[in-house]
Amino acid sequence: MEGLIVAGVFLGLVFITISMGIKLVPQGFKHVVQRLGKYHKTLGPGLNIIMPYIDQVAYKVTTKDIVMDIPSQEVITQDNAVIIANAVSYINIVSPEKAVYGVEDYRIAIKNLVQTSLRSIIGEMKLDGALSSRDIIKARLKEAISDDIADWGITLKTVEIQDITPSDTMQNAMEEQAAAERQRRATVTRAEGEKSAAILEAEGRLEASKRDGEAQVVLAEASKEAITKVAEAIQDKELPVMYILGEKYVDAIQDMSNSDNAKTILLPADLPAAIKGMLGGR
Repeated sequence: MEGLIVAGVFLGLVFITISMGIKLVPQGFKHVVQRLGKYHKTLGPGLNIIMPYIDQVAYKVTTKDIVMDIPSQEVITQDNAVIIANAVSYINIVSPEKAVYGVEDYRIAIKNLVQTSLRSIIGEMKLDGALSSRDIIKARLKEAISDDIADWGITLKTVEIQDITPSDTMQNAMEEQAAAERQRRATVTRAEGEKSAAILEAEGRLEASKRDGEAQVVLAEASKEAITKVAEAIQDKELPVMYILGEKYVDAIQDMSNSDNAKTILLPADLPAAIKGMLGGR
């Protein structure tokens, strides 16, 4: 009976020892093994054998890409504008032993490193440049942190700027500036329109004056030609002039008589002479 108990205990110890020496590492992970408290080796995916009781799996590290969200933070630009920026980084652990022994917590370290570098890069840019240069910020950020995290056995696949927005105070100031700029442009446009209208009106008046002057010249030339022809036909110096003046006088009386508001009775300037003329000069 005692022999069976001892055999059972022995077999149990053998089974435990074998199970402790056999390690199955799943795909996408690596296990860091310590021997008597010191780093010994890194186990890859699959079946691995270690020394029971001496070797111990101290860390289980993923080899898949890790997505790290970088929290939002306030950043001051070169022209003292406050903006809020955040990012996301994609990393891959290529040397698990460096990641676990080279830094206390690589996640916290990378987050702080990205935030610090982001503040430094944006701090060298003006507001307009920071808001419109995401690709430049991304490239400089990746260049700034890649070498540092390489010492921890980590590769930076990429880093993306999720959002860069002005703070609430800056947004209000920018909206007021934009409204003022729109008002200024509207005022300039209105002033230019009024100026153009005034110029066109003045040019119209000038052209009308020129036309009126040309018309007066044409009328004067026509009157001159008419007087000349009448004088040549009558052979009298005063009569042609009297003829033209009489014609103008009659036209003026006709225009006044045709007016709706005409209330004036016109008489010839020399009424007795006119009556005498109508009676045949008697």
